[in-house]
Amino acid sequence: ATSTSNAVFSQNKVLTIDTMNPNVKNVEYAVRGPIVQRAVQIEKELREGVKKPFTEVIKANIGDAHAMGQQPITFFRQVLALCSYPELLKDNMFPEDAKSRARRILQACGGSSLGAYSASQGIDCVRQDVARYIERRDGGVPCDPDNVYLTSGASDGIVTMLKLLVCGEGASKTGVMISIPQYPLYSAALAELGAVQVNYYLNEEKCWSMDLSELERSLAEARKHCNPKVLCIINPGNPTGQVQSRQCIEDVIRFAAKEHLFLMADEVYQDNVYAEGCQFHSFKKVLFELGPQYSNTVELVSFHSTSKCYMGECGFRGGYMEVINMDPEVKAQLIKLVSVRLCPAVPGQALMDLVVNSPQPGEPSYTTFMKERTTTLSLLAEKAKLTEEILNTVPGITCNPVQGAMYSFPNISLPQKAIKEAKALGQAPDMFYCMKMLEETGICLVPGSGFGQKDGTYHFRMTILPPTDKLKLLLAKVKEFHQKFTRQYS
Repeated sequence: ATSTSNAVFSQNKVLTIDTMNPNVKNVEYAVRGPIVQRAVQIEKELREGVKKPFTEVIKANIGDAHAMGQQPITFFRQVLALCSYPELLKDNMFPEDAKSRARRILQACGGSSLGAYSASQGIDCVRQDVARYIERRDGGVPCDPDNVYLTSGASDGIVTMLKLLVCGEGASKTGVMISIPQYPLYSAALAELGAVQVNYYLNEEKCWSMDLSELERSLAEARKHCNPKVLCIINPGNPTGQVQSRQCIEDVIRFAAKEHLFLMADEVYQDNVYAEGCQFHSFKKVLFELGPQYSNTVELVSFHSTSKCYMGECGFRGGYMEVINMDPEVKAQLIKLVSVRLCPAVPGQALMDLVVNSPQPGEPSYTTFMKERTTTLSLLAEKAKLTEEILNTVPGITCNPVQGAMYSFPNISLPQKAIKEAKALGQAPDMFYCMKMLEETGICLVPGSGFGQKDGTYHFRMTILPPTDKLKLLLAKVKEFHQKFTRQYS
């Protein structure tokens, strides 16, 4: 009855599912998709006393560090507190370096208040600090603060850049190359903008590395039906956790130059590198080391954020992007576009400033800061190793080393009978598997189908963020569930 009454109810609406923007209906975002919605429902049922075979829901679906127990960095929170409530500057419980950082930020704010709008591109002195940080990180490669745009998290910058890049109709419509598996922000933004998603597959056998021959295949294929002009790279990888070698980055830059592609480098996990022999290389640094024939021509935008690494401050929505070799006329259009949304969140800008201008040796907060930073990153490295090791003891699950970022993306083999049953229900087999795991164990994971995967392979993404004891429990439950599931459907 509800569907007919709904239809009658909808008839008089201006905005209905049939009259709404069709692009929005194509948007999917698995990280907060149906499984997570069900997890929230189950939490509510548990609170209402409904009996389940578990006592709590463990959410390992999203890279939300603080929600999973990662501790905020003291210095960052001290300065943000001082900025939010400047009366505290009179208080002597705060170290001097925190106070001087807060004063500097407040002086740059209208009316010395964090509540005032800032310049659209971001607070000047923050952009200067970001530029100096990039120069230090890249071993002295120059960075012009005019090329730096502060953003509300990296997502905001990525979507803004895609807006600038997407145009055309039919065969001339912009194609954007994204790695599969991918972080679903990309597919969602492309769907919303009506752009063409061009998939290139990472090589699971080689620890999710990028293959030049695969990039070439993907590009040639795409050119038959659209105009591919953007290549997106996520390094370190999400959901796959790989860290690209320097050689790989060089190859990608040469490929982009040869094929005339605009590069977008998502580098939000740049401090999350754990594996022996792995190192983060920024696309910009490698671009400039390849010499002027590349560094003067290849168009590149790279992104960073306050949400990941040792900071984990997702809720503040802080980030930046740096554009290289952008056409000056387009740059004017970009400034216009960001000015329409007035400015990125100012507390997020303040936090971004602290990340790129952290306590230095000799300052009162340095020792505590370094201790907290090191502890957080070494705990993550430990958990990355633990996750890979335990998952690989489960028959039917294989997990690549988690070299960086904060996720494992193991391959799961599912019995034919389970695949059949899932298809009969109109579900992706790994969605069926993850939903069953949630109902039986309370563990919330994201199925691989939400990120994209090679046909006939199945995966799930799991964050390595829970506290070690909870992570061990979670992995033991996953192991037990997988064995039970395999028995049940074989």
